[in-house]
Amino acid sequence: MKIIAMIPGRMASSRFPGKLLTKIHGKSVIRMTYDAAVDTGLFDDVFVVCDGEEIYNEIVSHGGKAIISKKEHESGSDRIAEAVRDMDVDVVINVQGDAPFIGKKSLSDLIAVFKNDHAREIKVASLMMEIYEQQFIDDPNYVKVVVDLNSNSLLFSREPIPYVRDKNVAAKHFKHIGVYAYRKEILLEFTTWEMTPLEQAEKIECLRYLEHGIPLKMVPTHYDGVEIDAPEDLERAIDYINSLQ
Repeated sequence: MKIIAMIPGRMASSRFPGKLLTKIHGKSVIRMTYDAAVDTGLFDDVFVVCDGEEIYNEIVSHGGKAIISKKEHESGSDRIAEAVRDMDVDVVINVQGDAPFIGKKSLSDLIAVFKNDHAREIKVASLMMEIYEQQFIDDPNYVKVVVDLNSNSLLFSREPIPYVRDKNVAAKHFKHIGVYAYRKEILLEFTTWEMTPLEQAEKIECLRYLEHGIPLKMVPTHYDGVEIDAPEDLERAIDYINSLQ
């Protein structure tokens, strides 16, 4: 089974333009993410798939591998699909370019889903982390997921799901960590589908899978790093690095 990591990266960002080239302790966010993926030793290959020469040069000039997309894309999945279409690969791991602290354990657990799926029933998998603070449960920037008894996704939403009507019930809330793993064939099929109604409403691309009847196998993780979504996250990232040291 050939497994590769693809890291989508684009300069545009509504909340933080150019964030992937922003430096933390002298290294850009996208290079931190690329090096972290390579250092896990889990992948047959690692690429950054970007929208122009700025990110491409940042990676290649430091000895990494990068691909410039041929056109604009609606999502990172679309960008990756273009890059892997003619590659000999079985499983593709989509590591978000703004998540430089994703750990080996989380990625290894995600890969294990496919290595243990001898019947090839699982098409897409992703990560989730239990959250406890009400401020994060209510935060629309935190995508929440609810799952069935077999950890298959039932719904993703920016709203606090599940809604706990009975306060005596100890309901759990999970944040969706946007690291995806797909079999190549379903990724290519995904890009042929139009955006679906729930996806358009929530602006959550994995809802497109659910609306086509394909659940995501959700893998619990204790990942507690920092994703660089806004300028204020840079200070949190520096604090996180200092805490590790």
